[in-house]
Amino acid sequence: MNKPLNDNDSASRRQFLKSSAVVMGAVAAPYLLSQREAFAVNSDTLKVGLIGCGGRGSGAASQALAADKNVILTAMGDAFEDRLQSSLKNLQESVGKQVQVTPDHCFLGLDAFHKVIKEVDVVILTTPPGFRPAHLKAAIAAGKHVFCEKPMAVDAPGLRSVLESAAEAKRKGLALGSGFCWRSNLGERAIMQRIHDGQIGEVRALYNTYNTGPVGGVPVRKPEMTDMQYQLRNWYHFAWLSGDHIVEQAVHSLDKMAWVMKDVPPVRCMAHGGRQARTGDGHIFDHFEVVYDYATGERGFHFSRQQANTASENADYYVGTKGYGKIKAFGALELEGENPWKFKGDRPDMYQVEHNELFASIRSGKPINHGTWMASSTMLAIMGRMAAYTGQIITWDQAMNSQEVLGPTNLDWNTPLSTPKVAIPGVTKFV
Repeated sequence: MNKPLNDNDSASRRQFLKSSAVVMGAVAAPYLLSQREAFAVNSDTLKVGLIGCGGRGSGAASQALAADKNVILTAMGDAFEDRLQSSLKNLQESVGKQVQVTPDHCFLGLDAFHKVIKEVDVVILTTPPGFRPAHLKAAIAAGKHVFCEKPMAVDAPGLRSVLESAAEAKRKGLALGSGFCWRSNLGERAIMQRIHDGQIGEVRALYNTYNTGPVGGVPVRKPEMTDMQYQLRNWYHFAWLSGDHIVEQAVHSLDKMAWVMKDVPPVRCMAHGGRQARTGDGHIFDHFEVVYDYATGERGFHFSRQQANTASENADYYVGTKGYGKIKAFGALELEGENPWKFKGDRPDMYQVEHNELFASIRSGKPINHGTWMASSTMLAIMGRMAAYTGQIITWDQAMNSQEVLGPTNLDWNTPLSTPKVAIPGVTKFV
């Protein structure tokens, strides 16, 4: 059981929920509107801009164009020309006439996002996560609708910026959709609704795994590369860009844990982690184990690993007073106990559903805003990394108010960047 909350814990959590309420008010039921209903408010052509032209960005752009027949891709931006041109070619071949990106709307460099945002109505943010808070802030300030890939930040100052941007989007009536794709999976929605309705009783424990092999190859550093160029090419292995793999990848599992808990944040967490098998440049860990304590006694257990030649599992288990629920990624969804149930319905592509709903909400004049819960889920991962890196118990209050900024303050191709030391629990300090 949890120890009693102190006044600071209670006040901090209440303040988070209170300050988030303005954003939560914008989160409505899924917008599974028909094409006719979706166009009822505004049938004008929507211009889309892609910022970050890697594999996920190209996929998101394709899904955005499939979501609405009156949408065109008109601008693209990336730090590197080869990525942009490869993405553009693939989209032209796979999508066709909805891709209307001329050479003067292909923007390159660390400031490319400003130029893309200026030209479009809807912005897709799929750069490495370290850039996401600044890009989101600029897009909302410019009055653009946004699809924001997960995670939304890599540190607490970035996360606080995301919450501010989400609140501003609400005030401006702008849509803000997230890349937490499992919330758009109809199977997961069905099982979560049953859990929330009490079909397994009161949830007492939550357990999830995201165990895989290594993600992201390590590129060879060419002699002419600056530190910034190399780290951006190798972004997954630097925490200022990826947040470490618990933040970049395993955050999906933590988002489902948050979903079960109706997005009420935990009180504190304690974690283990390290770098046993990972070699090569960079400094991120290759395994994490985190225990999250909730105010009403529930405990969440998270395990993630990126190690070659090890057993893989991506699953979620929820233990209640009347049974338990199981979710296997892209597999079975079932409840066992007093009220057994198995999902047998259709499962349309969840990546497509999230874009269908985003564009339908824009057309309907009822823009979705995922700001509060997407930020809270991201903080679960950041908080877990903080606890693992330091070896200390980290409270929600500490995590939300952390002053640690992971990235450089001067973003320039010639900014000198050393590789941070691998964190050592008990030595690395919480900031």
